[in-house]
Order: sequence, then structure tokens, then C-alpha cells
Amino acid sequence: MITLSETPFDPGALLSDFTAGRTEVGAVTTFTGIARAEAGSTTVLELEAYPGFTEAEIGRIADEAQRRFGIADLRILHRVGRIAPGEPIVFVATAARHRRAAFEACDFLMDYLKSKAPFWKKEHGPDGARWIEPRPEDHADVARWDPSLSPAARREGA
Repeated sequence: MITLSETPFDPGALLSDFTAGRTEVGAVTTFTGIARAEAGSTTVLELEAYPGFTEAEIGRIADEAQRRFGIADLRILHRVGRIAPGEPIVFVATAARHRRAAFEACDFLMDYLKSKAPFWKKEHGPDGARWIEPRPEDHADVARWDPSLSPAARREGA
């Protein structure tokens, strides 16, 4: 399930809901991202998305994660709108028969969400607003999942 929401969420409640009644999975892995204050330079993080389009693109990569890692299920909740420092911004959960598949699928999904998902991010602070672009490290993280790239190209984020 993939959800975009302007409403704050409780990662613990999402985890409890995601794990309830599961008897055939041996592993659940989660990641919760939290908005940072950046030492006071960010008072609000603003995320924009195109409803329908953004969920469909995330759904496409979620389908790839299920095929690639053989996971049983996943859950992605991503905030949009205005988010205060300290608030959760993203929750990803993966369920699989074994831990390695759950870990790798969660990592794969977060690398995609951080660098390729169709979100537009802006930080607001005392010095005004600025758009945020993925860092070179974010590109390198997502590139490591592309088997067509050489090891050097993966490190450089090609």
C-alpha cells in the first residue's frame, strides 16, 4: 500500500498495523525518516507531489522491489505539504520470509524515494526558502541497484 498524506503519522502504530496477523513472514524491516532542523536553518520542510502520478511512480518501483527481492508485502507512507523538524516524513515497511530480502527491499525503496521519486522539496528558514536536490551520495546509493553500471559508475552515481 502506498499513501501520500498531509497528516502527521505515528510510525509505531503503522508498524503494529503492518505486522498484525502475519504468520508466514519471518522478517519485517522498517525505515522512518524524520525532518531535520539543519542546525536552525530549516523551520519547515515543504514537499510537493502530483496526486495520482507520484503514487503511480512509487507503485512502479514498489512492484519492482516485490519482484526483485521476493517480499510478501510492503507499506509506504510519505508526507507531503508542510512538515516541521522532528516530524516523521516517510515510513517504509517490508515483509518477507527471511531477513535479507526484507532489509534489501527496504533499502532499495528508500534509495529510490530519496533520489528518484517525483517529489519537489523546499526548505524554509530564517534566510528564506531554497529548493533541495538529491546529493551526489543519494545518486550513488540508487545507482548501486543498477546491474548494468560498472562498479566505478555506481560509486560515482552515474
